[in-house]
Amino acid sequence: MLIKKPADIWPSEITPQSVWEDRRRLLKMATAASLMWAGRGLAGSRVPERLPEVEGGRKIEGVAPGPFNAKDPLTPYENIVTYNNFIELGPDKRAPMYNADRLKTRPWSVKVDGECEAPGSLDIEDVFKLFPPQERIYRFRCVETWAMVVPWVGFPLGDFLKRFKPTSKAKYVAFETLYDPNMLPGQRKMPYFFWPYTEGLRIDEAMHPLTMLVYGVYGRELPNQCGAPLRLVVPWKYGFKSIKSIVHIRFTEQRPKPSWNRLQPDEYGFYANVNPEVDHPRWSQKYERMLGSGLFTRKRPTRMFNGYEKQVASLYKGMDLRKNY
Repeated sequence: MLIKKPADIWPSEITPQSVWEDRRRLLKMATAASLMWAGRGLAGSRVPERLPEVEGGRKIEGVAPGPFNAKDPLTPYENIVTYNNFIELGPDKRAPMYNADRLKTRPWSVKVDGECEAPGSLDIEDVFKLFPPQERIYRFRCVETWAMVVPWVGFPLGDFLKRFKPTSKAKYVAFETLYDPNMLPGQRKMPYFFWPYTEGLRIDEAMHPLTMLVYGVYGRELPNQCGAPLRLVVPWKYGFKSIKSIVHIRFTEQRPKPSWNRLQPDEYGFYANVNPEVDHPRWSQKYERMLGSGLFTRKRPTRMFNGYEKQVASLYKGMDLRKNY
């Protein structure tokens, strides 16, 4: 019998104590694995009477087409909003959808401080008013090898950061997700994790025109399970870098220590650039599987920098991309 060490277990493989202690719930979870659309108890999940977050949020007005649009076929909306890694809402891929209504996104504000001349806080509604929305079709690549093509709605992160006037000491940008265990069940069920969820970028990565703050998908407000009301999207990096439900951004002189990187540094690097030549310690990254209208049906070679090599390779000139994962 193969016994996995803690470092060999994916977050999505971890069964919460409340599940394995209740045999009937465990049987329900096993049934759900074979009936993925049946809407029954998944790990750490509950089934609400309706799924408003799947139906779509409010339509975003005045969305302009943006640059860098991928030519790949779009991933259907229902796949984007029903298959998510958002461990604050549960470790299972379906748990975020079922627990989405737990997350309350109003009132909401984003605090910005650190190495900047104009620190402050912006209400989320003011953020939406200050930065005109663009739609950008980006490839999205998870470190677990599944992939999507998503029509995000948002604006360049650099436009947002410039408002706070970072100083010459600002070498990095750190991001933090909401921490509220009463609202977010994953934060209670995974006490060993480094909460709140944090991520970080170099300042030049954050200011790159590809990097976005996102608050919509398919022309509508972002569903909670996708990181509402405001999330990061960095399309040339693995998806765990694109932190969700942001409440705090900080300019720093020292490199931040993101949550996954602290927990398993050999599996979740700080840079986390998509690279088919650098395998995950437990699986190859040479291929990816696209989410489509059904289960994983399409497999294709992974592209360097997720297909954005022309735009971002210069950021890493002189670096050994096999070592600086």
